[in-house]
Amino acid sequence: MVADFTRYRSPDEDSARWVEFPRRAGDIVISTRSKSGTTWMQMICALLVFQTPDLPAPLPELSPWLDWLLAPSAEVYARLEAQEHRRFIKTHTPLDGLPLDAGLTYIVVARHPLDMAVSLYHQGENLDRERMRRLTGLPEPDRPPDPRLPVREWLLSWIDTEDDPREQLDSLPGVLWHLSDAWARRSEPNIVLVHFDDLSADLAGEMRLLAAHLGISVPEHSWPALVDAATFARMRAGAERTAPDPSGVLKDRAAFFRRGTSGSGRELLTADQLVHYRERAAGLAPPDLLAWLHHEDLAP
Repeated sequence: MVADFTRYRSPDEDSARWVEFPRRAGDIVISTRSKSGTTWMQMICALLVFQTPDLPAPLPELSPWLDWLLAPSAEVYARLEAQEHRRFIKTHTPLDGLPLDAGLTYIVVARHPLDMAVSLYHQGENLDRERMRRLTGLPEPDRPPDPRLPVREWLLSWIDTEDDPREQLDSLPGVLWHLSDAWARRSEPNIVLVHFDDLSADLAGEMRLLAAHLGISVPEHSWPALVDAATFARMRAGAERTAPDPSGVLKDRAAFFRRGTSGSGRELLTADQLVHYRERAAGLAPPDLLAWLHHEDLAP
C-alpha cells in the first residue's frame, strides 16, 4: 500500500506517481483499462475544454499519462503545472489506486472485455518493445520471446488465465477488478462511468452528457465541429497528433486506431465459447455490472 490506496506497478507504470502529484481543483482524471477508449475520452475532454477542433498541442502533451515510466515524473509534473487550462490526465490505474479528491472528476471508460482484449492483442504487434526496454532501463532478455499464439487461441487463453488482478490489470480478472471498483462507486457525484458502445452509438449525446457532468457550457453552434473532430475517422486521420506516442514506441501511429467498432471479440468465438466466457465473467464481477458492460444478451 501507498498511503491509503493500492499501489499498482508494471514494467512501464507505477501508480505511486500520484502520491507526489499536486492536484488542482477541477482536474479531470481519465481512468481506463488499455484499449477501452482512453484516447477517445482524452480527445473528447480536450474538445470540451478548448471548444475548438484546433487543439493548441498534440493530445499526449495536453493530457499526459501520469504514471507511465517512459517519461520522467518531474517532466510530467512540470508540464501539468504549466497548464493554465482545466487539466485532463490519463491513467490506467483503477480508482482504488488513486488519491480520490472531491474537487476532481474521475471518468472511467468501459468496453466489452472481449473487444478490449482483441484490440490489445493487435496493439502488441504495433509496439517497439526494444525501444520500450531501453527507455525503461530494463535488462536485455536472456532469450527471444516465444512466438505469439494466433488471435483466436490467444483470446481463449486470455479468458481462462487465472492472474492476480492487481498484478495483471489487462487480464480478464484485472479488467473486471478495475470496473467492479468503479461500478461500486458510481453513485458518487464526481465518478462518471462511460461505455465505449454508447460513445459509438450516440457520440453527440454522450459528449453533451459529459459536458453537463463537467459543468462545461458549449455554445450550440460549436457542437457539430466538436463532435466531428471526436469521430474515429478524424482521430485516425490526425494520428500524428492524437496517438499516445510521445516517446516514439509505436511502429505505426495510424495503426493505433485499428477498427474503432465493437464485436471483434465475439466474432472470433463459437456460441459455446461465448457461453464459457459469460460463465467465467460471472465469477469475477457483479451481474448488474456485467449486464451494463456487455450491452447484449450473450446467451446462445
